Amino acid sequence: MASALNKAAAMVSLMMMLLSITCQAQLSSTFYANTCPNALSTIRTSIRSAIAAERRMAASLIRLHFHDCFVQGCDASILLDDAASITSEKTAVQNDNSARGFEVIDKAKAEVEKVCPGVVSCADILAVAARDASEYVGGPTWAVKLGRRDSTTASKSLAESNLPRFIDDLPRLISLFGNKGLSARDMVALSGSHTIGQAQCATYRSRIYNNASDIDAGFASTRRRNCPANIDQGNTNLAPLDLVTPNSFDNNYFKNLLQKKGLLQSDQVLFSGGSTDSIVSEYSKNPSTFKSDFAAAMIKMGDIDPLTGSNGIIRKVCSAIA
Repeated sequence: MASALNKAAAMVSLMMMLLSITCQAQLSSTFYANTCPNALSTIRTSIRSAIAAERRMAASLIRLHFHDCFVQGCDASILLDDAASITSEKTAVQNDNSARGFEVIDKAKAEVEKVCPGVVSCADILAVAARDASEYVGGPTWAVKLGRRDSTTASKSLAESNLPRFIDDLPRLISLFGNKGLSARDMVALSGSHTIGQAQCATYRSRIYNNASDIDAGFASTRRRNCPANIDQGNTNLAPLDLVTPNSFDNNYFKNLLQKKGLLQSDQVLFSGGSTDSIVSEYSKNPSTFKSDFAAAMIKMGDIDPLTGSNGIIRKVCSAIA
């Protein structure tokens, strides 16, 4: 009896693995070569225009893709609106009043719809936008695998349980990324996107006022100027995640961590005497290695549970199931 059960379990495991491989194989960088050959250039033009108007948008678009893929897979669920705010991932703690760039994706989608209506998914546009954003600010580029379809559901509860928080410690971060098939090295590389972008005072206030040994005193003092200790004041005031080169995609983020100048607690824990210290040190010395690993990790992240084939839909408008 036990032997039969073990064989059955092995067969189920094999079938699941083959199904996963089949789904992954359906993604291809040339997916729209025949059905919408101008898709990528159309998206690129739209994204570059948005970042030219606001440099910070590059970080926001990379983050938006990341926050999409960690919830139900890379299915554009983060883009869905919900009037009652019950299921919308936009209102999850990690996204509420901080996730941004939705209007940029909407505009890119509208431009693509003019060229080839009903062909290109919002999930793919989001993946391409992240790549184009990285390249525009001096980061790496990569061949985005395409062919994802859009979900018809979103999950606020999954967003709140699956997405990292600024107060997470290293074991928690490693676990969250591991649950998505990403290694600790992938996690550190992806965290390097914090070399651009900004954070709100509410997310780093406790760090700059706790007088702990893991933060440079001068750095904390500088950050206090625009982030009052009073929790009722200045919560949305912004500070660059990388004080040195906040608008350029480079490896200064890792150099900052070595100097105890990580703005968020979840950044500094990557270099705090733990298992990822050596990776941070390596990336601080080898910018080309960091960029190469970042690109590889972004491709790997883009493979998280995509909807393909007859699964999912192609939304006409990214914020609605229509």
